[in-house]
Amino acid sequence: MLVKEVEDTLELVPRRGLVVWVYSLKQLKNLRRFGYVHHVSKKMKYVVLYVDDIDVDQKVEKLEKQFFVRSVEKSMRPDINMDFDNRLGNKEVIEAEPLEFEEQKTEIRLAEFVE
Repeated sequence: MLVKEVEDTLELVPRRGLVVWVYSLKQLKNLRRFGYVHHVSKKMKYVVLYVDDIDVDQKVEKLEKQFFVRSVEKSMRPDINMDFDNRLGNKEVIEAEPLEFEEQKTEIRLAEFVE
C-alpha cells in the first residue's frame, strides 16, 4: 500500500534544456547547482543542463551573469508541436490490388561440345 501512495504523489515536472557555452570547464561544479548536467563537451566547451520550466528565465539571467559563461541558449523542443496526425496526408491506408504474376517456362540448354 505504501508503494501505491508514493506513485500517487509523484508528479512530472516540465523541464527545459539549456546549452551553456563556457570559456573554461573548471567551473563545472558551479554549474551543477543550477540544474541537472546532462552532457559536457570538452572539445567545444559547452554544457547541456536541464532545469524546471518554471525557473528557466531566472536561471538564464543568473547563468549569463557568471564570469565563465559565454552565452546561454534555450531549447525550443517544448515549443514545437509534436502532434503529427494528418500532417503527411490522409491517415487512411489504401490497400493496393494484388499483383498478378505470369510464370514463364524456361528451358536450360547445356552447351554441346563439338570435337
